[in-house]
Amino acid sequence: MDNEKPSFIKRLWNYIWRNKWWIGALIIILILLCWWLCPFKSTKKEYITMDITRGDITQSVTASGEIQPVNTINVGSQVSGTIEDIFVDYNSHVKKGDILLKIEPSVLQSTVDEALASLDSMKSELKYAQSEYNRNKSLYQDGFISRAEMEKSQTLYEQAQQAVNKAQYAYERAVTNLGYATITSPVDGTVISRKVDKGQTVAASFQTPDLFEIAEDLSQMQIETAVSEADIGMIKEGMPVTFTVDAYPNMIFKGNVQQIRLSPTNVSNVVVYTVVINVDNSDLKLMPGMTAFVTVVVANAKDTWKTKNSSLLIRSYKNIIENVSDDITPKTHLAIKRGKDIIFVPYKRGITTPTETQIISDDLKETDKIVVGFTGQTTTNKSSMRPRM
Repeated sequence: MDNEKPSFIKRLWNYIWRNKWWIGALIIILILLCWWLCPFKSTKKEYITMDITRGDITQSVTASGEIQPVNTINVGSQVSGTIEDIFVDYNSHVKKGDILLKIEPSVLQSTVDEALASLDSMKSELKYAQSEYNRNKSLYQDGFISRAEMEKSQTLYEQAQQAVNKAQYAYERAVTNLGYATITSPVDGTVISRKVDKGQTVAASFQTPDLFEIAEDLSQMQIETAVSEADIGMIKEGMPVTFTVDAYPNMIFKGNVQQIRLSPTNVSNVVVYTVVINVDNSDLKLMPGMTAFVTVVVANAKDTWKTKNSSLLIRSYKNIIENVSDDITPKTHLAIKRGKDIIFVPYKRGITTPTETQIISDDLKETDKIVVGFTGQTTTNKSSMRPRM
């Protein structure tokens, strides 16, 4: 019996007793670690709140567009020929009637001479036909010729008159075309584009070739912007506009909405409408073709209550605050933490921007906080804070 080995329990106890200090220290460390990782939770509900502030809020619509003169005229040619001389260049200031360009007139002049010769020939034939008709008319009255011969001479005389008129019209048309060889400015303005050079041949067979582009008044410009259908309902004629251009990054220019065109355009499956903006360019800093980054001020409010948009994403108070009546919803009331109390304040939403929303209410104070949840809220409860779609 003396050689019998100790039992497992006895051996375990002897091992623990020999290492009692190390094992005790390990147990204390495990207790402290468990306490640190799993702290005792307070039974008191701690609400999560967001601030309400006072300040200015502005709602705007942004877009971009190209700056262009209000009225631009394309000057073309109605006749074909070789350009003989050009009298203006880019940026030239012209008056109405100033000569811009001349087309070599020899071909057109020969057409005028040919039409004049044809007119003189028709006049000679008319003179002969008139004499023949007058002679036959006298002979018919004296009974020497038949009525048929007299009427034939009368018909030839009338045809000769019509031939003269036709030749006259051809001559006048040739003279007019010769006048078209001299291109003049139709308006007062500035030449912003010259599309031909001296010696170049222009052909006006099928369509009028463009020679110059003249801006009537560069002191008044306009911007054509594309606004999406989601924002077009907020824009009205006369609204103030601010915009910037890359050429003057530190300057803010002003304008106003002149026109909202009703014709829609589909751009990448997005329906957009053209909004025309008037711009005063009396200092001539803005040039045609510049890209303008436009901001249309839709609405603004001064010194008003406002809060972050995330404060208004709650869909129901029932999972956050106890004993809430059915007629109190986040659409009509704000859950306000005032001191230690939770109260419900009626409100309306005003101006909305991408980050802030105006709060319209007479029952708010500077120290009020909006309740948006509570600490330790479960996933089910958090689902009530999803944004409305």
